[in-house]
Amino acid sequence: MSKNFIIFGASQGLGDAFVKGLPIDGDTVWMVSRTRPKSLDLNDGVNRKWLSIDLANQQQIPTLKDALQGITIDVLIYNVGVWEKRGFEDDYTFDQDEIEDISNLININLTSTITYIQALLPNLRQAINGKIILIGSTAGLDHTNNAQVSFVTSKFGLRGITNALREHVRKDKISVTCINPGELAAEVPYEEGIEKAILLYEGTRIPVQDIVSIVQCVINLSPVSCVKEINIPAITDLNA
Repeated sequence: MSKNFIIFGASQGLGDAFVKGLPIDGDTVWMVSRTRPKSLDLNDGVNRKWLSIDLANQQQIPTLKDALQGITIDVLIYNVGVWEKRGFEDDYTFDQDEIEDISNLININLTSTITYIQALLPNLRQAINGKIILIGSTAGLDHTNNAQVSFVTSKFGLRGITNALREHVRKDKISVTCINPGELAAEVPYEEGIEKAILLYEGTRIPVQDIVSIVQCVINLSPVSCVKEINIPAITDLNA
C-alpha cells in the first residue's frame, strides 16, 4: 500500500536523504522548505510535491493546512534545526550570542515544531499506522559537553515535545519517536553512498544513510509498537 509522507527541512542534508531514501514507487512526499529541492526533478515513480514555507514564523500554517486539507498523512518527519552563529567554531562563546538570534533559534527549533505538527494532527489521525518522527541531536542528551546554550536547550526541548505529544496522540494509535544523531556527514549526498562519507570524515561522522535506515525501521513497524527514542552517536564520539 502506498504511503503519504511529509518531510520538513527537505531541501538538503538529512532531509534530502529522507526524500530520496524513504519513499518507494507510488508513494507521495510533500517537501517543506524555503528553497526548491533538487529532488523535485527525480523521475523514480515517487510523487514529490514542494511546499515553499519559511518555518521562522507561524504565518504560513494556514497555507500548509489548505494544501493538505482532507489528505491522509502516514508519516511526518520533522527535521529542522538551526544553531548559533559560529556555534561549532573553536572560538564560539555564549557571551557573544545576540538576543535576537537566541529568540529566532528557539522559535524555529521549538515553537514551529509544536505549531506545524499541531496543524497536521487531523491528517495523521486519518492514517491506519501514523508515525511522527522528530530529529533531535545528541547535544540534547545529558552530559554531552556542548556549550551552545540555546541550541542545547532547544534539543532538550524537542525531547519534551516528543514525550508530551506521544501521550496526546496515544489514543489515536499514532507513535511519536525522537531520533538523536551525533554529527552527520550531511554534506555528502545520499546517492553518493556510505563509503564516501566514511572515508571523507575518517569514520567520525555518521552517514545519512544510517539515519535513513533507522527511520525505515520505525516506519515499517506495526501499529502495536512504539519506539520512544533512539540515540545514535558516532562510535568515536567519547562525549556521547
